[in-house]
Amino acid sequence: MSPTPTVSIVIPTHNRRERLHRVLSALAEQSYRGSVEVVVVSDGSTDGTDEYLTGPTPIPVTAVLQANAGPAAARNRGVHEASGELVLFLDDDVVPAAHCLAAHVSAHERLGDDAVVIGPMVDPPDHRMSMWVRWEQAMLARQYSAMERGDYGATARQFYTGNASLQRRHLLEAGGFDPTFRRAEDVELAYRLADRGLQFAFEPAAVGYHYAERSFDSWLATARAYGRNAVVFARDAGHPYVLSWVIDEYPTRHGLVRLVTRACLLRPAATTAVTTILLGVARLSEAARRRSVASQALSGIYGLAYYNALAEELGGREQFWTTMQGRTA
Repeated sequence: MSPTPTVSIVIPTHNRRERLHRVLSALAEQSYRGSVEVVVVSDGSTDGTDEYLTGPTPIPVTAVLQANAGPAAARNRGVHEASGELVLFLDDDVVPAAHCLAAHVSAHERLGDDAVVIGPMVDPPDHRMSMWVRWEQAMLARQYSAMERGDYGATARQFYTGNASLQRRHLLEAGGFDPTFRRAEDVELAYRLADRGLQFAFEPAAVGYHYAERSFDSWLATARAYGRNAVVFARDAGHPYVLSWVIDEYPTRHGLVRLVTRACLLRPAATTAVTTILLGVARLSEAARRRSVASQALSGIYGLAYYNALAEELGGREQFWTTMQGRTA
């Protein structure tokens, strides 16, 4: 890779014109002075995004307009339209700090062509989040802190394409993202990249500010998708170690998560009742500024949704506990 490679920034977007404008404005202010192209794939937007992209924008863009096909298909389209040797993926709600792009490029120069560089997606100082989004951000921050301390290194499991970069040829050789997955498609690709020998690295200086926003139902759907996909990735996609990780990690989960899982697993009425109670506890704790209690309640809700979906994909309660091999105390 040359000292100043051409970088293709690929951004999939869907109905987030105002947030996309903020991202593009930040890209226009990057400190990196090498060659850059920005490819924005509007994935079936209906809010005026297409018209915005074909007009004047803060930085020149290659606008790709397509019918809605999901984030995996949109990123694949962006990669195929790109011409740079290095691809940086940004989400349309991740605003890069001024040195984000330079930090990605510097990390690749230091680590070599087989590196996958992951930048942090941190809380913006001017953005108010719902408590479940703040919980999600706190879980990310915990991983970032652990990697910075050296507790563990970055792996495929930290490959979130809101802020990550790698050589374009690796994406093409691996076959790109699997569009059959509407969630966790980035991690599934990362498992294939790891199988090909690529090395993952966390670069703290490659900061992106995550203006995250999602409904409670969307947050729960994410938990269920990750639970279901843990089984699908292991059983159907050739990554058996994914389910092994789930088994090994279950005993380390918070006691509340294990308690509600044992009591409510694949019991819809109990799951609904406990979810409602824990959400009420979280809201009351949030109002009382007892955020640690709210966080624990949200962990219980997320964990229950995750393990319910995982058990469904395994085939039932008995299969779930059998899979856990007795490591559930």
